[in-house]
Amino acid sequence: MDTSRLSSLLFDRKERLQSQQIMWLVALACLPGILAQLWFFGFGIISNLILCCGFCVLFEALCDHLRKNDLGASVRDYSAILTGVLLAISLPPYLPFTVCAFASLFSIVIAKQLYGGLGCNPFNPAMTGYAACLISFPVPMTRWIMPGSSSEALSVADVTKQAILLDAIPDSVTGATPLEIVRENDSQLLEDLYSSTALFNEASLSTVGYEWVSIAFALGGGWMLYRGIIRWHAPISMLIAVLVTSALFYDGGSSTSGGSPLFHLLNGATIFGAFFIATDPVSGATSQRGRILFGALVGCLTVLIRVKGYYPDGIAFAILLGNFAVPIIDKYSRPRAFGTKISSMNGPDPDSPKQSNMDIPEGKWRAQTKNEGKRS
Repeated sequence: MDTSRLSSLLFDRKERLQSQQIMWLVALACLPGILAQLWFFGFGIISNLILCCGFCVLFEALCDHLRKNDLGASVRDYSAILTGVLLAISLPPYLPFTVCAFASLFSIVIAKQLYGGLGCNPFNPAMTGYAACLISFPVPMTRWIMPGSSSEALSVADVTKQAILLDAIPDSVTGATPLEIVRENDSQLLEDLYSSTALFNEASLSTVGYEWVSIAFALGGGWMLYRGIIRWHAPISMLIAVLVTSALFYDGGSSTSGGSPLFHLLNGATIFGAFFIATDPVSGATSQRGRILFGALVGCLTVLIRVKGYYPDGIAFAILLGNFAVPIIDKYSRPRAFGTKISSMNGPDPDSPKQSNMDIPEGKWRAQTKNEGKRS
């Protein structure tokens, strides 16, 4: 699929933007969330951005060289840079360069280039790299910085060290995420847990830092909706599905409760995944009804993985499972063309006795075509 086809998937407007502009606009929409992460979690997001974007561009150029393609063509469309940005946002701050390189390798080489490059990947590249790191490097991937602690405890030299050494982050600035705290709780009522944990009782809406990062990404997503860069079907249906599914598992605040709908909405990568990941035009569904079904499926799977699964935040695996289901969703949600039968849209009926042109001998086919021309 070329870049013009990608633009037609992203837009339904009279003046279509080029794919390069689309990539830059999506990256620009990430800026409020990146600034919020920088404010609450320190300069680790900057090191992630530099490493992931650099490695993604490097692997993209290397694959183009091995496939004897134009080295600058796929790099100039900025898709590798956008993949690096989305990957850096998803990964914990201050990751070593080896983990960032591994994530970039999976995102570009395995999830994208092996399937043919831009527009041909069936799975979201950034989430593929994130999921691969989550399985391969469980310890670094769970070492999240406590909001507001990194700026006081980490110097520039420490940040450089953390980008090189595997276990360089001091334990004093790391801690469990809100999703992990609620998931591992089995003895306290949620009200008691919230009142005894500074991450909750000092927050305005849900949790310190995480709530404002989610709101910042929501602002970026709203701007993309306003500009027409994305459509509302997948993100809105995903957010509604998260709220509804989490409400079904919420029992009012017992020790086994999975958390309130607002808690699931403002924590983890819910809003970031809804606006920046589920709206991927290549790995997502194509029709409007299909995008609604895709978003609803991802939202339900996200909460199910959080409450019943092994991982606290199930966005990446929910997206990938949704990508698996896209062919089936597209098959049964494809709009019917006016004036055609459903059987004609799904191909010829194998039980139909009608003879196809391929079964007619060449001489007889020419004569039949000639006679049909005369009748018309």
